[in-house]
Amino acid sequence: MTRPLSPRVEAVFWFLLTATGYFLLASLSLYATKGADNIAAVWPPSGYFLALLLLMPSRQRIVAFVAMAGASVGANMIEGVPAAAAAAYTVANTAEAIIALWLVRRHNAGEMSFMAPRAVGRFCIAALIASAASAVIATLLTRNGFDFLLSWMTTVGLGMLIVTPPIVMLARMVGSNALNNASTAMKLEGIALLTIAAFITGASFAQSDFPVTFLPCVAVIVAAYRLGPFGAAAGMLIVAIIASLLTGQGYGPIAAMDQGQKVEVLFLQFYLVTMLFIALPLAALLVVQRRLAKRLEQSNRWLLQAEAAALVGHWRVDLVGWTITWSDQTYRVHGLQPGMPVDVDYSVEQYLPDDRVAVRKALEEAVRSGEPFVFQGRIRRADGEIRYVKSHGSIEKGRRGKAVGIFGTVQDVTDTVENARILESARSAAERIANTDMLTGLPNRRHTLAFLDQALRRAVQDGAPLAVAIFDIDHFKAINDQHGHAAGDEVIRRVGQRAKASLRDDDMVGRYGGEEFVCILQGRSALSAELVAERVRKAVHADAEGVAAGLPAVTVSIGLAIFAGEASIEDLLQRADKALYTAKREGRNRLRMAA
Repeated sequence: MTRPLSPRVEAVFWFLLTATGYFLLASLSLYATKGADNIAAVWPPSGYFLALLLLMPSRQRIVAFVAMAGASVGANMIEGVPAAAAAAYTVANTAEAIIALWLVRRHNAGEMSFMAPRAVGRFCIAALIASAASAVIATLLTRNGFDFLLSWMTTVGLGMLIVTPPIVMLARMVGSNALNNASTAMKLEGIALLTIAAFITGASFAQSDFPVTFLPCVAVIVAAYRLGPFGAAAGMLIVAIIASLLTGQGYGPIAAMDQGQKVEVLFLQFYLVTMLFIALPLAALLVVQRRLAKRLEQSNRWLLQAEAAALVGHWRVDLVGWTITWSDQTYRVHGLQPGMPVDVDYSVEQYLPDDRVAVRKALEEAVRSGEPFVFQGRIRRADGEIRYVKSHGSIEKGRRGKAVGIFGTVQDVTDTVENARILESARSAAERIANTDMLTGLPNRRHTLAFLDQALRRAVQDGAPLAVAIFDIDHFKAINDQHGHAAGDEVIRRVGQRAKASLRDDDMVGRYGGEEFVCILQGRSALSAELVAERVRKAVHADAEGVAAGLPAVTVSIGLAIFAGEASIEDLLQRADKALYTAKREGRNRLRMAA
């Protein structure tokens, strides 16, 4: 584990790094390529100093500014610049660093990133604003003209734009161990690409016979494509150094223009700015594109995993070319190997004939209306198995609102359909049990009363005829006493069956309780209801099969009530019950009508 430096040692480190680097770069720039008013065509010290300010702890910036000021004055005076002018230049360079740092930090609270196009754009704007401000300050302090201002602004701006990015990125790669984690092949490729860029730039600017200044731009773009923003920034720095040195020494196509040193410097700066504004944003956009591609690849992988887990596939129909595309899971739903050629007609033909028409109709209606759709049907898989599938889809529209495609999902819902069928069967069975008398198999008291309530409502609303007959088994207690409860239960069951067989489908007979039953006769006139009730009585009395089976002969007494506007089923049942007691008092085994 590396021990952190003490504050004093840290201050000395940043002081020496700033002073030494700034002095060497300033001296080299002033000596190698001089433009009008003894200002270099590119001023790397500004970019170097801004990079250090972005990398160093904020507590060491004051020390760095002191070191930069001393190095700036010293380098300028060594090159013959008067002390007053050297001081003015230093003030301007200090101001540009403060402004650039403030503008960069204003939009980037954390580390400055050259991986995002927006961050690169903000950095470029900050560098241009800072260089313009320092040019104004230097011009006012030295009382020079517009040419001096323009030259200062371009050289300082290029220095920050070209030098700062590669230094910052290289330092952060070293600090994050990105270089150590990179493969040897990647390192060799990076060295080779930057070496090639240097060779091409040297070859292009060492001669003036062929106008091949576009070749370094190609080399930088290739480096940006393969190495990302660092490749673009490092390539730009190499091009700027070589092009500036050779042009300053009178070599290359720019120096051969023979338009004067000021024009040559401005053209070189224009050349570098153009290349810079192509390479850096392009590299940042490539990073964004690769990140998006990686996210898309990951999303597609997650989508395929989710489709496989949920048994859901997706498909798309191109309405222009009349072709269809299936996902791998869609192939699996249909029992096919992914990648097999399929067409629209084949997809529809997979549905069973009863469902095929509905599917075609749903698709045609969706294309016509443009509305989302859903349909469920049965398909016959390639292995012959029939499966239930459910599809959801939506229409894709072109610029003029015309349908150009259909995108949808397909899900195997066989298990869901089967489970729903089982649940419905269980619900129906539970409902039957809840509504059925277990001894006779007839509707129980609750179901009988509910049925009677509905019949009464229809009679009240529509005026439909309705009659209710209550009957019970005569002398049933004696049957239990003499023959036992098992025989009594069989008698109740037998009476219920005989009564049910005497009714039509619209009528109902239910067990009301004990040996008592209720017949609900719908749509019957008084005479018709009386005939049906009498038929029930006779059917029970004439049960020869029951007697032959060893059951005692039984009879029933019946009370019949015709609906006469009663407000409740209780009133109607009470009238029928009174008629039943009348039948019992008059000797049993008979039918009596309620008054």
